Amino acid sequence: MNILKISSKNLVRNKLTTILNIILVAFGVGILSVLFLASTQINNKLENNAKDIDLVVGAKGSPLQLILSSVYHIDNPTGNIPAKDAYQLMHNAMVKRAVPLALGDNYNGYRIVGTDSSFLNLYGLSIQKGSYWHQDLEVTLGSNVAQTSGLKIGDSFFGAHGLTGSGDIHKKYAYQVKGILKPQGNITDNLILTNIGSVYKMHEEKHAENHKHTAAEEAKEINDKQITALLIQYKSPMSVIVFPRMVNQSTNMQAASPAIESARLFSLIGVGIDTLRWFAIFIMGVAALSIFISLYNAMKERKYDLAIMRCLGASKFKLFFLVMFEGVLVTFIGTGLGLLIGHAALEVIGIYQESSQAKLTGLTAFPQEIYLIWVGLFIGALASLIPAMQIYKVDIAATLTKDR
Repeated sequence: MNILKISSKNLVRNKLTTILNIILVAFGVGILSVLFLASTQINNKLENNAKDIDLVVGAKGSPLQLILSSVYHIDNPTGNIPAKDAYQLMHNAMVKRAVPLALGDNYNGYRIVGTDSSFLNLYGLSIQKGSYWHQDLEVTLGSNVAQTSGLKIGDSFFGAHGLTGSGDIHKKYAYQVKGILKPQGNITDNLILTNIGSVYKMHEEKHAENHKHTAAEEAKEINDKQITALLIQYKSPMSVIVFPRMVNQSTNMQAASPAIESARLFSLIGVGIDTLRWFAIFIMGVAALSIFISLYNAMKERKYDLAIMRCLGASKFKLFFLVMFEGVLVTFIGTGLGLLIGHAALEVIGIYQESSQAKLTGLTAFPQEIYLIWVGLFIGALASLIPAMQIYKVDIAATLTKDR
């Protein structure tokens, strides 16, 4: 007895009901898949981009906005801070590493970040082609920037004022591409890196000629100007308690923890995710109920067929398995279709995302998705259990002698 062939014919015979059940399962799994993929990618991005940053120091304002602008580069900065004060913090005894950031311009939506060599060490960056920047107006591109913009080593381009848009272009000075970074899988893939002097040059009326900055020159340059933020690494765990309080209480700057603010951001996102997740679970419950009703009603119509199969040698267990298999087959098809829909939907969402820094994609998979398949199969088996148990109540003699 070919279980698969018989089950397929039974499902095709009730094709409208079967299609409805598959669509319900696919819809529920599709929503769960989108939520899982999106939340996992967002969480991974939050962790990867801030994993080695203990604290961010910037202008007074929203701590979350400071983290979003300086670590994830998806918001406007809270303002600028005096570079002289920031430079003193950089040499504090509790600080292991301090990375200055100067923001203000972009190229086709990709942020131009003024910084120094400590930024390279913080993120463990390495060159794929060319070299790092050395002089004013030299830049090193993140891998995504190079790929999408088409810029190559030796090319020149003009930056635009602001962190988005290209309305106010700095046409007096052009940046020159000196190198392209290896893909890192974090925010640095979407950044254009240069020295802080380049950012100052773009916003000053009088400029000195390009020259290579030594560490002492760059330190003096920072000391006389303003920067956007500092990315801090602590020397010891005790600094977690003392250093932020010192910054917030004794300076005109604010200190924000990426770990705390990221958790707060994810909790805010989680409210909507939980709502959609419960909606998807409700849809899956409706699908299970629909499968149960369709199989239960089908059992009443198929008692004669089942009695004939028993007479031909089929055991009760085989018929029990046959009914169970039909329910599992429907949910398996629906689950597979739902996963495809979920990945396709997230890819479409990613294509139309305005922010390249927080890009989502459906062209990825996580091992945990296997649990969605197991959940789908469990729902199919659970919905089929009671109808399948009716097999043991079929009276062969009474069913065959009854007028049909």
